Amino acid sequence: MSRPNFTVVTEFIFEGFSIFGFHEHQITLFVVFLMLYILTLAGNVIIVTIIQTDRHLHTPMYFFLSMLSTSETIYTLVILPRMLSSLVGMSQFISLAGCATQMFFFVTFGITNCFLLTAMGYDRYVAICNPLRYTIIMSKRVCFQLVGGACSIGLVVAMTQVSAVFRLPFCASKVAHFFCDIRPVMKLSCIDTTVNEILTLIISVLVLVVPMGLVFISYVLIISTILKIASAEGRKKAFATCASHLTVVIVHYGCASIAYLKPKSENTRDEDQLISVTYTVITPLLNPVVYTLRNKEVKDALYRAICRKLS
Repeated sequence: MSRPNFTVVTEFIFEGFSIFGFHEHQITLFVVFLMLYILTLAGNVIIVTIIQTDRHLHTPMYFFLSMLSTSETIYTLVILPRMLSSLVGMSQFISLAGCATQMFFFVTFGITNCFLLTAMGYDRYVAICNPLRYTIIMSKRVCFQLVGGACSIGLVVAMTQVSAVFRLPFCASKVAHFFCDIRPVMKLSCIDTTVNEILTLIISVLVLVVPMGLVFISYVLIISTILKIASAEGRKKAFATCASHLTVVIVHYGCASIAYLKPKSENTRDEDQLISVTYTVITPLLNPVVYTLRNKEVKDALYRAICRKLS
């Protein structure tokens, strides 16, 4: 039985935003995304620096926040510089090895972020539902184990997903996207990708639905505990400690779920790219914005740092 002849593809070409009518606005998009990128990097660097230097923030919650900010920073570094360069007419070509590398880091840190948010939810659960044992349960060892677990899951899933995608033979070279996301790359394959689609769906369920479920259970228990607090001021303070985390969780898991849990038949290029812009550009910016504008302890720490610099 003769094997089918496949054209050997050695590199991909990103079609970028030109596929849905933004080609003539590329300079405008470049300026907007560059500003968002700078704000994201600056915001996350400030958060990590403040947490490291201010002893008032040396708690498990802010340790997880610094890890999330670090992960978000690397996550954006993987995608946005190449996207920005393509918007100003620089090379939109990427080798297969470069594409696999980009996908590997994108998946690794995307999934790490999901499980870090879950760890932060568990931290809030212990702080509110079991405050007397908080320092014992959330020890340094446990915190490092939770972060190590989040990173390990990200690495394992990324290796599994990337190796499965890049075993496929590719006949087309034009990626209908601005980075090497899983589904746009799989669409370039010469053969049926049903098995890969099933694998992607199973992984998406495990890394999105399971963490979302754990966070949901945490917040059900948190809310039931808060409602038992006698004073209105106490309830308000307890809710305030969770508000920032809950905001980031809803946006992060919401965008990721729409992108990866939606049936294949419902995916359109325009929708995929707009959703991707949200979780690669907007969501990483949301983390520092929410935690600096809504969190009193971070704002106080930032104020103290500015006063030290000025004095």
